Parts: sequence; structure tokens; C-alpha cells
Amino acid sequence: MGKGPGLYSDIGKKARDLLYKDYQGDHKFTITTYTSTGVAITSSGTKKGELFLADVSTQLKNKNITTDIKVDTNSNLLTTITIDEPAPGLKTILSFKVPDQRSGKVELQYLHDYAGISTSMGLTATPIVNFSGVAGNSDLSLGADLSFDTATGNFTKYNAGLNFTKTDLIASLTLNDKGDTLAASYYHSVSPLTNTAVGAELTHCFSSNENTLTIGTQHALDPLTTVKARVNNYGKASTLIQHEWRPKSLFTISGEVDTRAIEKSAKIGLALALKP
Repeated sequence: MGKGPGLYSDIGKKARDLLYKDYQGDHKFTITTYTSTGVAITSSGTKKGELFLADVSTQLKNKNITTDIKVDTNSNLLTTITIDEPAPGLKTILSFKVPDQRSGKVELQYLHDYAGISTSMGLTATPIVNFSGVAGNSDLSLGADLSFDTATGNFTKYNAGLNFTKTDLIASLTLNDKGDTLAASYYHSVSPLTNTAVGAELTHCFSSNENTLTIGTQHALDPLTTVKARVNNYGKASTLIQHEWRPKSLFTISGEVDTRAIEKSAKIGLALALKP
């Protein structure tokens, strides 16, 4: 049997990554080191205007159990414990944030050749229950994403999506925001050798009757350097260049300009990620 349909979050992911991933207007620095016992320690700092945000995270892997602990500048501590395949195709994730007592959550993910299911529940007396499921195969899949608040008895989220994959193209259709936003996306791999691809996303908001069209492309100048560009119907144009100057260490510079107001200053973003 072929590759399964994946999880609901995989619907339209290729197009989203092409159009939005790595674009930013902030300055970000990330460095990862490894201890002699195999613990990964990652420190990140992001400058947003005059505000500076930082966090430190550690990751420890022991057989099929991965523990992630993250502390940020607001003294929040997020712990995530992932148990990979306690049974075939199953993944268990436990997460909680201190001091937020309502943040505890347990999640189960199950991947099969013809289905991908994810369900989670908050560890409180009146939890929020999330369920997402995808059925189909590697070519065509249909999924839904739901959240139910047991405290109020209301659905806080209900989304649906359709994904079609054929060799070098992926098309998807999703209905989000409780049925208020309809999005159609398209991804086409033009040349796998040069990582050249084009993509587009069209969204329609029923409440505001607004349409947003974003188109983009990417191309590898060489095995270590990739350029991307995008533009939307509101005249916002963005571009980035990413260079892997050493294995797993990336330098990214991105910029955005409003073509309808050229006199305004362009936004420039920088990101540096260092890994040994």
C-alpha cells in the first residue's frame, strides 16, 4: 500500500510553506548546541521593533521518548513529552505550561494507509476536546477539524478540507473559521532538480466579502542557496534569499514592500540559525 493521507494539518501545507514560510520582518538569532549526553540546547532571540523576546529550550531523546522543555522571557515553562509508536502507527503527546494550570493537554495521533486521526483533550474538569481526521489515500483525501468546549457546550472550531495530489502538483480546498473563510491553494513542482516551484492561494471571507490572492515561486540558485518571491492583490511584494553556509546552519534575509506606497520604508527581516 502507498503513502497515507497524513494529518489534517498536511492539507495545503506545501502551498503554505512556499508562500509564507521563512518570510519575516523581524531579526531572529537561533543557536543549537549538544551536550556529551546528547541533550540538544537551543537559544533563540527575536527583536520585534523595540521589543526583544528570548527563549531557551532543551530536547532529550531516549529510545522512542522525546522530552522538550522551553522557557521564555515571561518565565513560562512549556514541557512536551512525545512517545513515538507505543503501538504501530500511534503517537502520544503530553504537554503542559507552567504557571497556566489549564494548559495541560494529552494528544493521540494515529496514521494508517487510508486514514490519519488526531485527537486531544485538555486536562481540566471541563476540557476542550479537539478532533481531526483525514480519510483517503496519497492522491485524494478529505478531512475535518473540530474543537468542542465542554464548559459551554459549543463548538469553538469546525473546519473541513480536500486535498488532491498528482505527481508534481497539489491542489487543496479548505473551509475555515466556522465556515466564514474559503481557501483554495495550488502548488506545482516545476523542476525538482533546482527545487523550482510555483504556488498560489485564493481566499474569500464571506462576512467581509473580501478576496485575497497570493502567488509565489521559489528556485535554488545552487544546492546551498534558495530564493523565493511572492505578491498579493493588495500590492504587497516580498522576497527572500536563504543560504546554508554550513550544514544545518542557515542565513535568511527577507524584505517586503508595498508597491502602492513605495515612499514607505520597506520591511527587512534577518534570521540566523546555527547548528553544529
